[in-house]
Amino acid sequence: MNAWLIALHAIVLREAMRFLQNRGRFLSALVRPLVWLVIFAAGFRAALGLSITPPYQTYITYEVYIVPGLCAMIQLFNGMQSSLSLVYDQEMGSMRLLLTSPRPRWWLLFCKLMAGVAVSLLQVYAFLGIAALMGIKMPAMGYVYVLPALVLSGLMLGALGLLISSTIRQLENFAGVMNFVIFPMFFLSTALYPLWKMAEASRLLRDICAVNPFTHAVELIRFALYAQFNGWALLWVGTGAVAFFLLALLGYDPARGLMRRKG
Repeated sequence: MNAWLIALHAIVLREAMRFLQNRGRFLSALVRPLVWLVIFAAGFRAALGLSITPPYQTYITYEVYIVPGLCAMIQLFNGMQSSLSLVYDQEMGSMRLLLTSPRPRWWLLFCKLMAGVAVSLLQVYAFLGIAALMGIKMPAMGYVYVLPALVLSGLMLGALGLLISSTIRQLENFAGVMNFVIFPMFFLSTALYPLWKMAEASRLLRDICAVNPFTHAVELIRFALYAQFNGWALLWVGTGAVAFFLLALLGYDPARGLMRRKG
C-alpha cells in the first residue's frame, strides 16, 4: 500500500508543479469563467428570467444561476488540458515509461486522473472566492458540501479527457477534437439555462440536454452549493465516471488501444 501511495504522491506532485510553474494556465482558467460571469450574465440578465426551481427557494439573479455551470466549465476545460498533457507525454515517450511501472496500469491512470482533479479544485475554489468578492455568495456550508461533488464531477470530466487522449495520435489533432467535445457539452447543458427554458425553444434540444453527462455534473454542483442532495445527478455522474474510466483503460491497453496502434 505504501508503494501505491508513493506513486500517487509522485504523480500528483508532478502535475501540481507543472501547474504552479505555468501561471498562464491558472489565470486563463479564471479569466474564462469571469468573462462569462461579468459580461455574458450582464447582457442576458433581462432576457433570461428565472422562476423558482430547486434548489433555489426564491427568485435569483442570472449571475447566481450560472455560477455552478461555470464551476463545471472550469473542470471541463481542466480535464481537456490534462488530457492534452497526456498526448504530449505520449509523443515524448514519458507516458510509455510511466505505464511500464510495476504498479497496475489502472492505478497509474487513476493517479493521473486524481492529479487533474486536485488542480481543478484549486481553480474552482479560487473562482468561487472571486465570485464571493463580487457579491455572488453561496450558503456558508455550501462551500463545504460542494467539495465531494466537485471531486466526483472532476473525476468524470477528467476520465472523459483521459478517454479522448487515448484516441489521439498526434498533438496537432487534439485542438479540433477538444473543441468538438467541449462546446457541445457546455452549450447543450443546464450551465447557462434551465431545462424548462430550453424546452420552450425545442423539445429535442431539451432531451439532448437531459441526457448530457455535463448537465448532471452541473446540477450535482448546483445542489451541493446549497447543501442539498441530488441523487439522480449523483447516479449519472458516478456512472459516467466509471464508464469513461473503463473505456480509457481499454484505450491504454497495449493489446487493444493506443500503444498497439502507435506500435
